[in-house]
Amino acid sequence: MARNTGAGRNELMLQLENTMTRKTEPFEPRNKQLVKMFSCGPSIYRRPHVGNYRTFIWEDVLQRYLEYLGYNVERALNFTDVEDKSIEEAQKLGKSVEEITGEVAAHFIKEAKLLGIGLPEVIPRSSTSVEQAVYLIQKLLEKGYAYWHEGSVFFDPLKFSGFGKLFRLDMSRWPKNKVRFKKDTYPGQRWNLGDFILWHGYRDGDGVYWDTKIGRGRPAWNIQDPAMISATLGYSLDIFCGGIDNMCRHHDYNIALMESVSGEELARYWLHGEHVLVKGRKMSKSLDNEVYPADLVSQGFSWKHIRFYLLHKPYREKINLTPKSLQQVSEKLDAFRSMVTAIVERTEKGMSGEEESAGELTRELALRFEQGMNNDLNTWAAFEGMFETVSKLHRLKKDDRLAPHDSAEVEQQLRRIDQVLQVIWA
Repeated sequence: MARNTGAGRNELMLQLENTMTRKTEPFEPRNKQLVKMFSCGPSIYRRPHVGNYRTFIWEDVLQRYLEYLGYNVERALNFTDVEDKSIEEAQKLGKSVEEITGEVAAHFIKEAKLLGIGLPEVIPRSSTSVEQAVYLIQKLLEKGYAYWHEGSVFFDPLKFSGFGKLFRLDMSRWPKNKVRFKKDTYPGQRWNLGDFILWHGYRDGDGVYWDTKIGRGRPAWNIQDPAMISATLGYSLDIFCGGIDNMCRHHDYNIALMESVSGEELARYWLHGEHVLVKGRKMSKSLDNEVYPADLVSQGFSWKHIRFYLLHKPYREKINLTPKSLQQVSEKLDAFRSMVTAIVERTEKGMSGEEESAGELTRELALRFEQGMNNDLNTWAAFEGMFETVSKLHRLKKDDRLAPHDSAEVEQQLRRIDQVLQVIWA
């Protein structure tokens, strides 16, 4: 495993900025060989936009880099397919929830492949995790964290010590009177200061429900991720990651529910990626300013360009999507790929002279890549470091001073690196 234990250990060891502690920390999983990682997947009532895909891409790179370092990664990514939004969308379009979510899921899987995003073999869904959701609700009821009210089940955050610890919520703002929030989600980035729903009890006319051990109804959005996580990965993870929006309510809800049941720390490391902006505003369905990958492809950009563009800033920095910046970043990738093609091309022409630095430059490729990546997954620093080294190697190749075995070694190094980045080779 590519981890140093001597001098300079921190420089050669993966460091991650942990949202929970607000510190950059060396990555040390519970198990030295196995990493358990959960990624908040898409709500599949509408197709994902470029901003959504940015999160899935850096999470994909994180998994690939962990594997590059020698870890085995056990990862879950989920589909949210039964919630207020999907039910409302189905009603609006005159389709069933299964039709709506099936179409979007297929669309997402297709685009994820085109963007080089590796997906787990098994993707749990809200609709396939109802039994586990019911089990968790039963445990929360037994332990006194949850209660019945008018046929539905609610969670009382005041019963959980440390509620809001990820967001660092000011609990002095909590209302004195009992307040309940009955919807799955609420618009905006405000906190719902009150009890939140876990189970929607059946009401006449409901079209989506299950008959379960706690009665007829459906699990609320708040319990769905805990159900899918605990059913696939257990109750203790190494990494929990998602978009910055999840910092408001969602991830603290997950912590409260999971830790109330298990009594264990849910995750050691919390990672949150920033937004893609359009004209300085967050890309979102509510603002109707979404940009989709197909829009950019129609403008002449490749799927590799899109993936690379969404990696051209560290994942915790905002990206302001503009035609000019997309063009510039894409041209940078094209220039890099062109130099690599020239370097690895096999030629019969011999070297015009000895070149002692070629081997050193070749070894430098992996070092520059790892230095950037170990700095909280700074893909751009990693790429810039490689670009500089590849430029030097390209000059040697043009001057016929790069030996064939060096070209072969460069190709081998870059192919291994591209198992992580997925932008160099077709």
